[in-house]
Amino acid sequence: MGLHWADVYDIAIELHEAHPDVDPRYINFVDLRNKVLALEGFAGDPERCGEKILEAIQQAWIDEAYG
Repeated sequence: MGLHWADVYDIAIELHEAHPDVDPRYINFVDLRNKVLALEGFAGDPERCGEKILEAIQQAWIDEAYG
């Protein structure tokens, strides 16, 4: 099954665990997209990612890191 773009909160948790040294408040969308695509178990279509999805993932990651 794996993670897909709609799994915003699960992706944020995985990113937080995989990259504890990254401050999600300052990551650009290109780097964020690349980090999501590199997650183990991520099965989403790279072509189905847009700015709104990346914004949601970034906000969820910020909430995970600072919430």
